[in-house]
Amino acid sequence: MDVVLLAKALVLGVVEGLTEFLPISSTGHLILAGDLLGFSDEKAKVFEMVIQTGAMLAIVWEYRRRFGHVLAELATDRAAQRFAFNLVVAFVPAAVLGLAFGKLIKTHLFHAVPVALAFILGGLIILWVEKRQRVAVVQNVDDMTWKDALKVGIAQAFALIPGTSRSGATIIGGMIFGLSRRAATEFSFFLAVPTLVAAGAWDFWKNRALFDAGDSGIFAVGSITAFASAFLCVRWLLRYIARLYRLGELGGLAGAAPWSALGARRALGCMACGGIFPLIRVNCVSEMVSTN
Repeated sequence: MDVVLLAKALVLGVVEGLTEFLPISSTGHLILAGDLLGFSDEKAKVFEMVIQTGAMLAIVWEYRRRFGHVLAELATDRAAQRFAFNLVVAFVPAAVLGLAFGKLIKTHLFHAVPVALAFILGGLIILWVEKRQRVAVVQNVDDMTWKDALKVGIAQAFALIPGTSRSGATIIGGMIFGLSRRAATEFSFFLAVPTLVAAGAWDFWKNRALFDAGDSGIFAVGSITAFASAFLCVRWLLRYIARLYRLGELGGLAGAAPWSALGARRALGCMACGGIFPLIRVNCVSEMVSTN
């Protein structure tokens, strides 16, 4: 096995894991990283889709009790049935549009310029949404209806455009449609499981002729590093959101609610801009530190 190719797989696995669950587009960053590494042919595009499964497994492990409970109680528990049904409903829009337009998207949009433009537009949308006054109608994932799930699924479909973050689209879309930040984030995590598995499996099956047994090493390295880096990123993000909520609960006594809203707004904006605007990201982080 080519050591250089394994090293590229390792780098791309880390990029995938660190970006999959933050609103900064893992596909967009993989395309840019692949161009820089000289790994951007058809085989590389399939590789980038498949290693998303490694990142997805970090969610399965983090929420293993929740998924275990749903599977165990699916036949009898109404809440488990509603949760599973909501995931199916939210999965359908991206699946249908992906099957219909996937080839066109990969041909015309899997390039650096469209990705860069999507980065910019996505960052501006996140900042706009965060500045709007919203009332969260749905506080928890268990309170979601199938209509809420469908709206989030439609938002996820925008992530078919490379450079548009899947997690960013679902979180921001969920918040626009009345979900709390916590509910939108958690449902985005859960929705990643069927979405990433289906996308990776389908893309690999369509292009299986490009690979042979000798390529198993790059998939193993990419998937393992994607899992490890995604696990660390998810743990950090969950702690960050929990911290914002704890501070928000103390807002009446210590004025922390404005801090939490401001911090979340700047954090999401920085994440969205981070891949293509490193200087802006530094300034944003500096403002957050000075505010804190």
